[in-house]
Amino acid sequence: MKLTTRGHYSVRAMLDLSLQPKHKPTSVKAIAQRQELPAPYLEKLLIELRRAGLVESIRGSQGGYRLSRSPAQISLGQILEAVGEAIEPLPKHTPEAEQAEDWVTYTLWHRLHQKLKEALYGITLEDLYYDARSWQAMQRNADSFVV
Repeated sequence: MKLTTRGHYSVRAMLDLSLQPKHKPTSVKAIAQRQELPAPYLEKLLIELRRAGLVESIRGSQGGYRLSRSPAQISLGQILEAVGEAIEPLPKHTPEAEQAEDWVTYTLWHRLHQKLKEALYGITLEDLYYDARSWQAMQRNADSFVV
């Protein structure tokens, strides 16, 4: 699996939304500025995330985008899938019956793919939220941080 710019920006935008106080709506422009992302590209990604039911758009002067459900209910796999990231392995391969090595490597790649998929769907936006908050706390107290 290769994480593209689409996937990377989408995860950053979703994490940004999860960090908003009381999950209030925030504008594309505000997210783009905080995350240093191109607003037109971000808008397209947020539309795809909305179609997938991960965010909702709110109209009006105080509108923007917000998460459609709690961060604990949104997985990294769902975010990546919503923007078209390929989580599936390379084109389907049928191992040759006569070659043990082909079967062994096929099984290996299949098992690795399953583990990757489990990990992507097991990591939630809430997990990333707490990682971000921990990092922010560490940055504020970097001078007094002792290991």
